[in-house]
Amino acid sequence: MSSHPLLKVDISQLSVAERIQLAEDLWDSIFEQQEELPLTEAQQQELDRRLESYQKNPVSGSSWEDVKKRLGFAR
Repeated sequence: MSSHPLLKVDISQLSVAERIQLAEDLWDSIFEQQEELPLTEAQQQELDRRLESYQKNPVSGSSWEDVKKRLGFAR
């Protein structure tokens, strides 16, 4: 990693915990201004399709724990 000109800090000098917090803060700031990132028509249609599918059968999906297990992140 290297210095980021907008942050004026050498990211590699941050601890792992500090870098994780930085990433979380960045995502939170994007979420707060999500209206600046409108969905495409195709994205909106896909979200609508998934919501409708969930509403028809809310137990058909997987729990977050099951997804993590399938991906190898949980034991």
